[in-house]
Amino acid sequence: MGRYPEIEPYESGLLDVGAGTQVYWETCGNPDGKPVLVVHGGPGSGCSAGQRRFFDPSAYRIVLFDQRGCGRSTPHASDPAVDLTNNNTEALVGDMERLRELLGITRWMLFGGSWGSVLSLVYAERHPERVTEIVLMGLATGRRVETDVLTRGARELFPEAWARFAAGVPEADREGDLADAYARLLADPDPAVQERAAVDWCLWEDAISPASLGPNPAFADPVFRMAFARLVTHYWRHGSWLAEGAVLRDAGKLAGIPGVLVQGSVDLANLVGTPWLLASAWPGSELRLIDDAGHTSSHPAMETALIEATDRFRGA
Repeated sequence: MGRYPEIEPYESGLLDVGAGTQVYWETCGNPDGKPVLVVHGGPGSGCSAGQRRFFDPSAYRIVLFDQRGCGRSTPHASDPAVDLTNNNTEALVGDMERLRELLGITRWMLFGGSWGSVLSLVYAERHPERVTEIVLMGLATGRRVETDVLTRGARELFPEAWARFAAGVPEADREGDLADAYARLLADPDPAVQERAAVDWCLWEDAISPASLGPNPAFADPVFRMAFARLVTHYWRHGSWLAEGAVLRDAGKLAGIPGVLVQGSVDLANLVGTPWLLASAWPGSELRLIDDAGHTSSHPAMETALIEATDRFRGA
């Protein structure tokens, strides 16, 4: 089962969320269909045309948005002068609520992956009455242990790549919080230091991605690369502004919301037990493990499982 055919938005706009910030949004599919909000990963990846294709366009009103600082939202985090103070998890949850109200949607389904899993879960725990179902992949819950395994715990799996990654920061910082160290380099007054840090961060991201995917072509774009590196390190250095384990602790609030959790068997998040901990903490959720798949929705079996989930919920 492949993705649905390509589709274009029938409506789009910019949502003013204050302090000079505007969030891009678009809607596709059936204007009278079941509302679903696509919550992209990163932070900083932005929404994409491919994400529209996980849904039956005759059945769904598909809403996508670019989170603060990335994609077509403004101001853009690729400009190192852009202040990220007001770019945080609670602000993004508020943006999602403003978007729901703007579009006149009472309740919607959530669909997200990776960081989009975290943001979807936080939103649903804050506003369970607004959520009909949730479909997630590349599972994460915002725990520091999850980001630590990506920046430090994976060094034994990718020793050469990690050595290059660690060498990108001053020697005194190599045993500390690498996301924090890179964030400081990305804020350096020297543009060459900023750019080198963005390149080094994204090379590490490529190194720990599934080998079948190859380098992320988006990282070749210096604008995307800088925004992505700045936003990821900004969120990770602050622990996504979440108390350790808070999302898992509050997962009981999701009782009554059907959920499908699609996870690759070789996703690095499995090293810290994230999929099983989330499924156990969320009453009524269903965990589907996909053999030989990593942290990606591009694996054919991952695509099939995700589309099977959205097809199942389209008539609910």
